Amino acid sequence: MSEVAEADVRTRKTRARFPVALALGIGCYAIAVIAGMALLSDDAGPPLQGLLWIVHGVLLIALIRKLGARESSTYTALFIVLASAMAAHVVDLARDDLTLQQRGERITVTVVKERLDPAQGRRARQAHYTLLRRDGSRVPGPEMAPPSDLYHVGQVLTVIADPEGELAPETPGQADATGEVLGCGAFALAALGAVGWIAWRGSDAARRRDARRQRGGTRQVHRTGTGDHPTRKEQEARLREVLGTHLADGRGCIEVHAGDYPGLSHERAARIAWETGLCAEAVGDQGSWRFGETVVEEAPRD
Repeated sequence: MSEVAEADVRTRKTRARFPVALALGIGCYAIAVIAGMALLSDDAGPPLQGLLWIVHGVLLIALIRKLGARESSTYTALFIVLASAMAAHVVDLARDDLTLQQRGERITVTVVKERLDPAQGRRARQAHYTLLRRDGSRVPGPEMAPPSDLYHVGQVLTVIADPEGELAPETPGQADATGEVLGCGAFALAALGAVGWIAWRGSDAARRRDARRQRGGTRQVHRTGTGDHPTRKEQEARLREVLGTHLADGRGCIEVHAGDYPGLSHERAARIAWETGLCAEAVGDQGSWRFGETVVEEAPRD
């Protein structure tokens, strides 16, 4: 096997291993960021959290581009950041519920006051309830704020209250963290799925680039080693491919360099264009041929 072929095989093997390791590293990094941002949610304010999420997104773009999918890196990084932010927020909610379950005490209380937030457009008004124990003492902690207006003054409830007064009391059903844990897992899996998808996309794009590079290198080596140009049939086939795949410019023309087709005359190129449904412009820039659906003056065909 030649040195070039051996180097190509080594490159493919390295590339096959590298994206897997890099994708695993990006996935572990995304999970670590979710956990870290959830821990920082109480100590860091919104401006600092926003700055950290921006830095996280920039690092993700740099890492994802190493996987090979440069075109999709920004959108994928944005999706991972959004999924990670939602997961971190749900982790924070689940942590409060778990903390309340661990150190809270179950007591029977009575609703003595109901307060609604001021109306803000069509947004539902949040209800807040003041609770008293059976002995008349106030339940420690903030007011209870259930998801909806469920209770009325005088109603007797069983709640889990925080003895330290840091967390608002909740009913046993509201303090269940199962929903939050499942939601956090779903957002985390979405972020990891995006990493896996972009790793696959980057590997596929790298294979296509390698294939194009290998084809171009083979043609270049053949021309350099033999000193030969492509045959006339090869030039005709390439011109047909160009006319069939290239997009027209703002003037509606496809312009090619005549020097790329030394074995073809302008008349023969006009014939090939006519066979593909295009016309050849008779007059153009020196060294260039122009083709389009309509031309000012059509060139003669061979």
